[in-house]
This record gives sequence, C-alpha cells and structure tokens, in this order.
Amino acid sequence: MPLFNPHDLRNLLQSDQRVLGLDPGSKTIGVALTDVTLILASPLIGLKRRKLSENAQELAKIVRTQDVGALVVGLPLSLDGSFGPAARAASDWTQALSEKLGIPAGLWDERLSSSAVNRFLIKDADMTRGRRAEVVDKMAAAYMLQGWLDSSRPESPEIF
Repeated sequence: MPLFNPHDLRNLLQSDQRVLGLDPGSKTIGVALTDVTLILASPLIGLKRRKLSENAQELAKIVRTQDVGALVVGLPLSLDGSFGPAARAASDWTQALSEKLGIPAGLWDERLSSSAVNRFLIKDADMTRGRRAEVVDKMAAAYMLQGWLDSSRPESPEIF
C-alpha cells in the first residue's frame, strides 16, 4: 500500500473510523488512538518491539476492536529535516506494516516528540524517571498523532 499525505489519508477514512498513531522506537512502539471524531489523540499502550509479523498481530487486534481505518507512523527526520537512514527504515517498516494490516498509512514528522513529552513529564507532571520510562513512548505517539490531526483537519468556514 502506498503512503499517503495527511489530507488524502484522512479522506480515505469512513465515518466513525479511528486512526492509530505509532512511534516506533528501538525497544518500544508507542501506540496512540484518536477518538471517532478525529479531534483528540490519546495514549494507548507501549508495545515491546519484536519482529514485524509479531507486532502486526498485536496491532491487528487493536485495528479490529477499535475500528481503525488508518495508521500514522512517526517519521524520525534528522534535525535539519533531511531523510536519513532512520527515516528510510521507518518508511519501509510503515509500508510493510500497512500491507500486513490491510489499511492505509501515512508518515508524520516526529522530531523532538519524545523530548517535548519528557520535558512536560519532568516539569509539569513532576514524574520520576522510572514512571516516565513507562509512559513516554505512548505519550510521544499521542503527541505526534495530535500534530497530524491538527494539521490535517479540514478547514471550516468562518461564520461572522
């Protein structure tokens, strides 16, 4: 399946379908889910990174039970915005996962999402390092997915 740009991906969704956001790290895949109105992204779980086929089976259960119509996967661009080896690996992984799950996918810039979430958890939530490790991946996925939601939201006509 091809990878879609944000607006085209949103247009492929049927009414009341959700979007699954994934932040694939080397050890954990952060997973987030939208509401059916595509307004809010919420952290869901952190999955241990395994072989693609094993992770696909775990994610397929979520896709079925939550009526997920698309994936948005974090794209780890370099800080200067270039498409390096990590971004190529994420793109290839997303393509393969999309095909295994049978749903369309898009990539979204996730630069500094984990850093932003960690800063929040330290400063505003006053969370310990151990507790942060448990939640940072799924919160980074939600942060990235919320950015996609906000960016791809259809413009509503202004009413005066």
